Amino acid sequence: MEWQPDEQGLQQVLHLLKDSQSPNTAAQRAVQQKLEQLNQFPDFNNYLIFVLTRLKTEDEPTRSLSGLILKNNVKVHYQNFPPAVAHFIKQECLNNIGDPSPLIRATIGILITTISTKGELQTWPELLPHLCNMLDSEDYNICEGSFGALQKICEDSSELLDSDALNRPLNIMIPKFLQFFKHCSPKIRSHAIACVNQFIIGRAQALMDNIDTFIESLFALAADEDSEVRKNVCRALVMLLEVRVDRLIPHMRSIVEYMLQRSQDPDENVALEACEFWLTLAEQPICKDVLSGHLAQLVPVLVNGMKYSEIDIILLKGDVEEDEAVPDNEQDIKPRFHKSRTVTLRHEGNEAEEGEESDEDDDDDDDSLSDWNLRKCSAAALDVLANVFRDELLPHLLPVLKELLFHPDWVVKESGILVLGAIAEGCMQDMVPYLPELIPHLIQCLCDKKALVRSIACWTLSRYAHWVVSQPPDPYLKPLMTELLKRILDSNKRVQEAACSAFATLEEEACTELVPYLSFILDTLVFAFSKYQHKNLLILYDAIGTLADSVGHHLNQPEYIQKLMPPLIQKWNELKDEDKDLFPLLECLSSVATALQSGFLPYCEPVYQRCVTLVQKNLAQAMMYNQHPDQYEAPDKDFMIVALDLLSGLAEGLGAHVEQLVTRSNIMTLIFQCMQDTMPEVRQSSFALLGDLTKACFLHVKPCIAEFLPVLGLNLNPEFISVCNNATWAIGEIAIQMGTEMQPFVALVLNNLVEIINRPNTPKTLLENTAITIGRLGYVCPQEVAPMLPQFIRPWCTSLRNIRDNEEKDSAFRGICVMIGVNPGGVVQDFIFFCDAVASWVNPKDDLRDMFYKILHGFKDQVGEDNWQQFSEQFPLLLKERLSACYGV
Repeated sequence: MEWQPDEQGLQQVLHLLKDSQSPNTAAQRAVQQKLEQLNQFPDFNNYLIFVLTRLKTEDEPTRSLSGLILKNNVKVHYQNFPPAVAHFIKQECLNNIGDPSPLIRATIGILITTISTKGELQTWPELLPHLCNMLDSEDYNICEGSFGALQKICEDSSELLDSDALNRPLNIMIPKFLQFFKHCSPKIRSHAIACVNQFIIGRAQALMDNIDTFIESLFALAADEDSEVRKNVCRALVMLLEVRVDRLIPHMRSIVEYMLQRSQDPDENVALEACEFWLTLAEQPICKDVLSGHLAQLVPVLVNGMKYSEIDIILLKGDVEEDEAVPDNEQDIKPRFHKSRTVTLRHEGNEAEEGEESDEDDDDDDDSLSDWNLRKCSAAALDVLANVFRDELLPHLLPVLKELLFHPDWVVKESGILVLGAIAEGCMQDMVPYLPELIPHLIQCLCDKKALVRSIACWTLSRYAHWVVSQPPDPYLKPLMTELLKRILDSNKRVQEAACSAFATLEEEACTELVPYLSFILDTLVFAFSKYQHKNLLILYDAIGTLADSVGHHLNQPEYIQKLMPPLIQKWNELKDEDKDLFPLLECLSSVATALQSGFLPYCEPVYQRCVTLVQKNLAQAMMYNQHPDQYEAPDKDFMIVALDLLSGLAEGLGAHVEQLVTRSNIMTLIFQCMQDTMPEVRQSSFALLGDLTKACFLHVKPCIAEFLPVLGLNLNPEFISVCNNATWAIGEIAIQMGTEMQPFVALVLNNLVEIINRPNTPKTLLENTAITIGRLGYVCPQEVAPMLPQFIRPWCTSLRNIRDNEEKDSAFRGICVMIGVNPGGVVQDFIFFCDAVASWVNPKDDLRDMFYKILHGFKDQVGEDNWQQFSEQFPLLLKERLSACYGV
């Protein structure tokens, strides 16, 4: 007996479906409650599928909605469906996949893939063969419906389909799909390519076996009249470029020509897919060979794609010039993530480490259109190609650029400014001759009457900040700063945002060059406080924090403190403990406290207390949640991390003055709990704070050392780089304070440290901190550490040769010298590395220079003049000269 609905029940379900289409929220809530009641009846889901597949008299939106509610039930409760209900639903889906309505077919397809992701692909063996057989149906609706369902299954279960679990169905499916590339219906052709495309990145064996047929079939569709088909062809070629470039190389010339055409496709979605090709190609080693003959055609295409489209301008409200008084839509504000403190050392030349400080927001600045679009893709492609081709790109760009930058149409001019910013990194060397003329022009564009031109000019100028700062200030830095500060107070919110971000970049580049203008800068930033809406306030905090980082103690002047602190403290008092706006404000205050040092004293008490409270609340909430996860919410640990980092900033800024605050709080207990937290970032920040408190007020840390050091030892695990790094640094700081009393604890940490310094592929920062800490342990406990010298001396020397002269380097080298005194044999094998490391010092303190002198001469006397001559023959010339000039060896 087939299941039949009860008439009254059916009317009730239809009534419910009608109500749920009402815009009224109270009605919606009633529907939700009713749904939950009806879900108690096992055959409620039968009614839902019945409305979807059998009630052809109902309107389509109602039938489709019935299917979507059923899909949600499948997602949540499928394992509790009685077998008869599950069977009925599956049968109905397969029997009606060819419904005449495209909306109903698509809904059934979604339902099928949802059931199959519930582990049903294994237990519904007839599904795939049935759908594949129905592809051959003469009835277009059946063929299209089956393909639609297959496409969704391929998207959701591509890995499972390419596995032994299902007996490798792709061996049949992929050749089958390839046959449909020639189908007369564009919709079917499009489905077929989309299905096969799901298996490119995973390199499914069945596809690799048919790769040449696939590529030939794609070429046959290159000029298809349907834009969806062209889009899928482009997408396929982009993915093949990543995984099977070897098969494309023979056809590369024609592919590049095809992609040049498609990048100008009248359908923007096709153009966007094609534009991805240039981005992907730029990452391939063959890029230069393949494209060097095509730059003349490609550059204008990319530049043309960088103009705002009409729809962009509408979405960006490009015609609204003044909106500063309009409150922000809270949905538009992206969540903020706090990056925990990592302790690093300054290097020679002071540049950030490769890849560590890369700007994530390097694309142009229309973030609120966070959808990837042709403009962003073209700009990104030009950026990466500029990095590949460098000087070869400019000859193709310069003629176009002149015309764009001075164009009367603002949309064209705006795209020219974006082009200039996109090539800044790759073509910088070759742009230099033009910059004395271009920078003033860009500064003029900061006053353009169109807001979108002013905002892009901010971004592009920030990309050339490095050059501006390297020039005499009067013609460039001064006017740039003056105009950027005006833009920070622009009447358009997008311009305010772009100007604030650009100013932060300028601050990082200019550092203390900004000191003469501090009063002027602070007036502007403080005025912006009263003017900004919510979203830009968060960026303003960054600009203030970066300013403090850049000018450091120069900020510690009564007039500056008087300007800056009242508005910051006012915001601090307005925000509640659970408000995420605390993150950027706390980060900002941390930088300010570090810069102001004793100047922050009048403000430190309430700030310190609140941070301790935030940590305490968070730990308490975590404890409640762990005991009763059903009754309590998990805490957002970012609050705790940010608070720990601000406490670090206070300890670093206030130094010994922090002692009175620590005395009156239970901070050491809280740190001990945070050091054992399950979340790595919490541990990372707690170790940074422990190190800072060790430096600032060791008498409070010392009583806890016996408890703390075993936990530090456990965290010397390079799987969590930053946690390990901060734990290592804290151990070194503790060793310096403990002196000989460190002796009982050396064994807890030494073996791990030696293992880390010898590990291949360890990041530079961690190597340096590990070397410093080993040196410091050796300085206070040479008898314990010196026996291991041969196991670490070589990597120790190579990792510290590039560090600037500073306190940390000083104490570590003293340690090495003391250890060599205890175990001179330990360095004999690697003595050349020690010589090189000694030569890396520019100005060691006199007593340290004497230690170096004694060791070098001791070694020379030990081996005798002839042997020393032979030995020093292997030295590079520069090293020879340095040692002879500084130490007379």
